[in-house]
Amino acid sequence: MKEYGESAFTNETRAVWEPLIEAVWPKGKTAEHDLRCTIAAIFWRPENGAKWRSIPTELGPWWQAVQLFIRWAKFGV
Repeated sequence: MKEYGESAFTNETRAVWEPLIEAVWPKGKTAEHDLRCTIAAIFWRPENGAKWRSIPTELGPWWQAVQLFIRWAKFGV
């Protein structure tokens, strides 16, 4: 059984994204595991055509995914 977000945010995808994430992520803000769940939530939403508030709780708080998405959009990520 696949975990939430696994189909889009695979290990190969993580390898591509991690240098970009490191460049814009403030150190000491969020644990790496939590960050990966949040990124998986960002990938999950468009795959499922859902609203932000519909993100499964297993992927962390929906508002955290929105906040990160907006931050990245401002940085052009």
